[in-house]
Amino acid sequence: MSENTSPSGHSRRYVSQAEDLAREGWCSGQMPEPNLTVSQWADDNRFLSQKAASEPGKWRTDRTPYLREIMDALSPSSPIQRVVFEKGAQIGATESGLNWIGYVIDQAPGPMLSVAPTVDMAKRYSKQRIAPMIEESPSLRNLVEDSRSRDSGNTVLAKEFPGGVLVMTGANSAVGLRSMPARYVFLDEVDGYPGDVDGEGDPVALAEARTRTFQRRKIYMVSTPTIEGRSRIDREYAKSDQRRFFLPCPHCDEFQTLKFTQLKWPKDASGKPETAKAAYECEACGCEIGEQHKTEMLRRGEWRATAEGDGRTVGFHLSSMYSPVGWMSWVEIAQRWEAAQGDPDLLKEFINTVLGEVWQERGDRVDWERIYERRESWKIGTLPAGVTILTGAVDVQASPARLELHVWGYGEGTESWAIERRVFYGPADDPKTWFGIEEALRDTWTHDSGAELLIDALCVDTGDQTTAVYDWISKQDQNRVLAVKGKRGYELNAPVATPTNIPFGGRKRAVRLRSVTGDVFKAELYRFLLLPRPTDEEFAEGKGWPPGYVHIPDYMDAEWCKQLVAERRTQTKSGRFEWKMDHQANEALDCRIYSRAALWTMGASGWKSNKWQALRDARGLDLARQDDPTEPRPPPTRRAVRRVVRSGYMG
Repeated sequence: MSENTSPSGHSRRYVSQAEDLAREGWCSGQMPEPNLTVSQWADDNRFLSQKAASEPGKWRTDRTPYLREIMDALSPSSPIQRVVFEKGAQIGATESGLNWIGYVIDQAPGPMLSVAPTVDMAKRYSKQRIAPMIEESPSLRNLVEDSRSRDSGNTVLAKEFPGGVLVMTGANSAVGLRSMPARYVFLDEVDGYPGDVDGEGDPVALAEARTRTFQRRKIYMVSTPTIEGRSRIDREYAKSDQRRFFLPCPHCDEFQTLKFTQLKWPKDASGKPETAKAAYECEACGCEIGEQHKTEMLRRGEWRATAEGDGRTVGFHLSSMYSPVGWMSWVEIAQRWEAAQGDPDLLKEFINTVLGEVWQERGDRVDWERIYERRESWKIGTLPAGVTILTGAVDVQASPARLELHVWGYGEGTESWAIERRVFYGPADDPKTWFGIEEALRDTWTHDSGAELLIDALCVDTGDQTTAVYDWISKQDQNRVLAVKGKRGYELNAPVATPTNIPFGGRKRAVRLRSVTGDVFKAELYRFLLLPRPTDEEFAEGKGWPPGYVHIPDYMDAEWCKQLVAERRTQTKSGRFEWKMDHQANEALDCRIYSRAALWTMGASGWKSNKWQALRDARGLDLARQDDPTEPRPPPTRRAVRRVVRSGYMG
């Protein structure tokens, strides 16, 4: 190591020079700034190298018109101090940063710091992006001397030019981040930075602190987002004025942002998606927009703020849906989406790098539309062939006063079917309100084999109107009717605790209360809901439904589907996971959790195939029907009960 080189790999001469430049910062701040903007400079001077660009040659901002406003906000003539860019892949964000670096070297020299996630990445960035840009652009080639010259001031991690210096470092080097004052800071892929660097704090904060002595500082922060709650770029964008790029429809001229949900592609007769026919559907007029219209739409596009900013920070968000023709097409996006189905890793990559949005970790969230669109058909009151056990759950609600009963069917491998939902209106302390629940315990459901099944176990939530619930449960067969209360946590080995006797009006009326660790069953449910449906080819090959698959009938409507995935899991700063409401009602989710807890109490989670088969044999579930299976089956017999009101879910 030479005597002029620090352990971090930065030359001390550049640190000293930067300090001198900082002292001159106040004086230079009084000088008039160049009128040329970054985008104008790039159009006149930037050349893309064959070594680093898919489209080598002279830079044209018209190719990516959405970058013009972003780059010009980095120009000295703009009052903006911080520019935040949350984006997808194939957008040109890094090239806009390179244009800014070239502009600073040529038009507004000063100390500049460029930060990559690691020092090694900074070295590769310098060799593969910075050096070719300087070599291919004549206006820069004459300002940055050849690195082969001993006194050139040009090394891998430092580029000296008249009036300034560019120092490159990694976010994993505290020495590199605090080694020099800087007027300009380029923070690339900030979501790849460590949370704390060498015990000195957040690397973004350390880098931004380098600009405090400069009145006209500029900070450019760029990244694809990562995980919700931990994404730096998403957090910074949320603090900004949150600009979105609006494009006009070529048919109705209505301006709108490009949304993935509006990208449509048909399915063939076998149900296979035809992604090659992907096209965009206008939100306003519903007309189909082909990819050939994108170039003109981008040319006429405009950035619009969607939140109130502070005047010094601007934020831009852009997905790969805006990628110019020839870079990432809508067809390719559709193909990547289809390929990601059933693979959480590919799905995460798609959400982050294509849509430019944060990912909620596996099991954290499931879109209700996914559940709604994959519903299946069978007749209400009947049970599909795979059902072996019926369990249910009762949720007690105070406003409006009602009891909600949800019945679920389970089979081998915890495969499950949503069977029925019934609602009984009335206060929980009125015995008549419970008549409907008592009737359901006597009811049978007709299996596909023709057998009749009862509810094997019913969990009743005691968390609301506890005394009234205890009063009813104390009069029931508590080997079949289970009193439960939810609790938080992740007790994987024992999510349903051994029951504790709660005295209620004497020992003979004790209630056996079980605590249910709902977080465990929620995480399991969300994991099961992400399982892919087997293809027709897989069914033809004899492959069945994957273990845990959740079947939803088409008589469950959109509201029920929203309730089933009404919560999402978030991580606090302390690292603890919490479930938060995404929808105002979650009765379907709570009842699913408690019905799953009922299955747990039966010990079915540990059953092997032979035990499942023995139960099916005992119940006659694999016997052929004696009646004509094409004839409609009669609904289960039910007694008329007063004060029973069934909801619209009953059809």
